[in-house]
Amino acid sequence: MSSMDLTNQGRAHSPWRSFARRFVQSKVALAGLIILAFVVILAVFAPWIAPQDPYDLMQLDILDSRLPPGSEAYGGGVYWLGTDDQGRDMLSAILYGLRISLTVGVGAALLSAVIGVTLGLIAAYFGGRIDAAIMRLVDLQLSFPTILVALMILAFLGKGVFNVILAMVVVEWAYYARTMRAAAMIERKREYIAAAECMMLPKWRTLFLHMLPNCFPPLIVIATQQVARAIALEATLSYLGLGVPITQPSLGLLIANGYAYMTSGGWWMSVLPGMALLITIVALNLIGDQLRELVNPREA
Repeated sequence: MSSMDLTNQGRAHSPWRSFARRFVQSKVALAGLIILAFVVILAVFAPWIAPQDPYDLMQLDILDSRLPPGSEAYGGGVYWLGTDDQGRDMLSAILYGLRISLTVGVGAALLSAVIGVTLGLIAAYFGGRIDAAIMRLVDLQLSFPTILVALMILAFLGKGVFNVILAMVVVEWAYYARTMRAAAMIERKREYIAAAECMMLPKWRTLFLHMLPNCFPPLIVIATQQVARAIALEATLSYLGLGVPITQPSLGLLIANGYAYMTSGGWWMSVLPGMALLITIVALNLIGDQLRELVNPREA
């Protein structure tokens, strides 16, 4: 049996094609995917869509501070979503805030997946003491409250997008490791893995080229859920003042800054970023819930 035949044999029973076909047939999943795609497009093209750069202090005018939605600017133009206490256009701030929130969420999910998936595959394939050691480390990580660990890390490292992503990775990698190990344990008993061992293929090739592709469905589910989780956690940390710096406000920081003006009538400064955050997380959860239902219908 050649290596190509082994790869085809491993893919023959792979649920990936059936999984993708059932996903696109779900109206809920498609609705979430459309909403998420719209949010991502707005975030990616924010520099070209936003009326101003909210991070450029030269473009801000204190005379335009706390203007309600639809107000005219003193220098000309209209603030369709109003301004904040610094005269920053809320539409621009939300678009740029989406960039920060999505960067943290996706960046944390990718780095956490690299660490967690690798450890999960190693634990499932080798078993024994290696498996026991990795899973005890996973259990230890999951025994601590997520928000507490993230707060401790950021209190030590300080504010910053990279520091927030690092804190997210520390608290999220264990979820990937546990999920990947469970999926890989099933694949470990497949015939194509035994065939790979008989052919004396390199261990890394068996793990990442043959076993990993067949574990993608549950991995995609956990990744989608963890992106939403990371975005919500970053918003919480920024709201508490330990997330991103004020010069690069995310949606959470915009909500925190506007909350002080809720009682004085400036509801838009906190409500509108909150709605953008809610829509993003709901879209991710719609996709994640549908993916989870497809992977394990009994949990639906």
